[in-house]
Amino acid sequence: MAPAADRTTSRGVRGGKGAGGQDLSHRSLHSAKATMEKFASPGKGNGLRLSKAVKPGELLYRAEPFVYTVTKKRLGGVCERCLRSKKRLLRCSQCKVARYCDVHCQKEAWQDHRRECKCIKSIEPNFPPDSVRLVGRIVFKLLRQSTCPSEELYSLFELQSNVEELSEEMKEGLGHLARTLQLYLKVEIQDSSQLPPALDIFQTFAKVTCNCFSISNGEMQNVGVGLYPSMSLLNNSCDPNCVIIFEGPQLHLRSIREIQMGEELTISYIETMMPTPDRQQHLKRQYCFECDCLMCCTQSKDADMLAGDEQAWKEAKEAVNKTGAPKSQEDWKQVLAICQTLLKNNATRLPDTNIYQLKVLDLAMDACINLGLLEEALLYGNRTLEPYRVYYSGFHPLRAVQMMRVAKLQYSQDLFPQALETLKQAYAIMKVTHGTEHSLVQDLMLLKEDCEASMA
Repeated sequence: MAPAADRTTSRGVRGGKGAGGQDLSHRSLHSAKATMEKFASPGKGNGLRLSKAVKPGELLYRAEPFVYTVTKKRLGGVCERCLRSKKRLLRCSQCKVARYCDVHCQKEAWQDHRRECKCIKSIEPNFPPDSVRLVGRIVFKLLRQSTCPSEELYSLFELQSNVEELSEEMKEGLGHLARTLQLYLKVEIQDSSQLPPALDIFQTFAKVTCNCFSISNGEMQNVGVGLYPSMSLLNNSCDPNCVIIFEGPQLHLRSIREIQMGEELTISYIETMMPTPDRQQHLKRQYCFECDCLMCCTQSKDADMLAGDEQAWKEAKEAVNKTGAPKSQEDWKQVLAICQTLLKNNATRLPDTNIYQLKVLDLAMDACINLGLLEEALLYGNRTLEPYRVYYSGFHPLRAVQMMRVAKLQYSQDLFPQALETLKQAYAIMKVTHGTEHSLVQDLMLLKEDCEASMA
């Protein structure tokens, strides 16, 4: 599957090129603020641009997904319909897997879940990979002949697969997924004649790989994957002028800087806090192109990212990669012990701006929060704020979310003036990246009010 929009998104050679690289059509849609149109982006196939200038914080577009699903890792923890976390969720009485907030969410989701429910039940105790479940939903949606507003500018069938540029290893993996889908759908679809006409399953998996978005919650944690065809026209920049935020499964495209009339809209397909060669390798493998944005051409932040003793940061990198996903208190204790040792040993060897030192600090903060060691968590959290400012300068959702996490820790230690100041800084960013109506911003404002009341 596409990586975690890296926390904001995941996209493929967006809009991409049609046969021979020509522009496929000229269509436009009217958002609340401006007309957005598809155009031929030099060297990139198709792209998106606006017909008027906009300021930072404008909501340019919102869309429901063509299809989406909860990630396998979050099964049972979030509602299949609204993707919100809840301690107690209703379980589907048939497949025993899908879970919902309430009866309303279950009814709303039934159209998408009805046929897959039998498929999920038929392969117990196994469960399909995210991409297989997503393509299964595509198949059932097409059979229902259901339309979707997110295809206004670009349809599912126009999405580019980049199959000819994929490695043999990637093609082999897609072939395996296609065979897995066949077994998964067997209880509902016995042979290819029952599939939607003109649907090539192998090509569809290739399209999903480079066009799906990782759906994140307010704190930028991945909870689902979805397909939003029109937004696949957005091209990549490691220093973009737009960001994608989700409210449940609904996608919001927002400007994070001034954009001139006719200027191309860009997002970042991947996590940008990695050295240029690593970003290029990731983009080439997943999306089949080399990025030529200013940040990549100048390699402007690479020296800071890898500052300090090389052997030290390689050890930190290896340790972080080995941690996986801690589940128990004992796991978190082990993670914290590893982080404490690394931070002690590298105190004079690595600055906090080294990206692997920063990852260790983040991991130590998470471990302390999970273990209830909030005072120690705050010590680590405070050390992350300056590196986050360096790598996520301007209006960036990850920086705002990190500030909010630190503010919560400050609040827990009765440091109300500090918490209030941190929340104000987070709000200044988040009103641009999320918008004032977003549920996370509403949570921030409630915490800010609590701080003010406690100080009074």
